[in-house]
Amino acid sequence: MRGKEKTSILLLDDEPIVSKRLKPSLEKRGYEVEAFTDGFSALQRIKERKFDIVVTDLKMEGIDGMHFLTEVKKKFPETEVIVITGFATMQTAKESFQKGVFDFLAKPFKIKEITEVIKRAENRQRERASK
Repeated sequence: MRGKEKTSILLLDDEPIVSKRLKPSLEKRGYEVEAFTDGFSALQRIKERKFDIVVTDLKMEGIDGMHFLTEVKKKFPETEVIVITGFATMQTAKESFQKGVFDFLAKPFKIKEITEVIKRAENRQRERASK
């Protein structure tokens, strides 16, 4: 979080409707958003640049969200990861938190719910940066 730069968000969900609804809504709130519908492309992008926040689904074709978030945290431990899933179980939630996930949202969620979680993740990063 540097100066006036926009918070960058990588959005990964294999359901195009999620990106289609979430991306414009987040951009309207002043975020820089890159959306992906497949894990391989998103993984490639993570190798090219750091994002402040990553929002990822868990159950997807190809690369699953758990593998993706593990890779993100390995490369950028300070990136906050928010998991969104339609298959929420206590086990997946627990495993996500063990891997350093910031928060976990079950689908369907409201835009307001996810923007509140994103704001909390931003605040945590600001606090960390000011130390």
